[in-house]
Amino acid sequence: MKLRLLPAAELDLEIGADFYESQRVGLGIYFNDSLASDLESLQLYGGIHEHYREFFRSFSKRFPFAIYYKLKKSWEIYAVLDCRQDPATINAILDSPRTKQST
Repeated sequence: MKLRLLPAAELDLEIGADFYESQRVGLGIYFNDSLASDLESLQLYGGIHEHYREFFRSFSKRFPFAIYYKLKKSWEIYAVLDCRQDPATINAILDSPRTKQST
């Protein structure tokens, strides 16, 4: 099944990569490569992950990030969030308009 990364999720990935690149040169690239692998695995394993609110939630293998996705015509990725945030912040993001409809 195809994947569709929504604009807000793309921005989440950019922010994460920028953060890790600021920690060490090259780490942002490694972050992007690792998350790309995690996202690609959804083509095979999408739908087997736990439900969190109205999303499936998959955890990254190498970084403390979670991928929030739903099945529409394809696997739509709504958010890629740092799990070290306050859970109330994560819930607020998941309740925000950016996750209520696909573009």
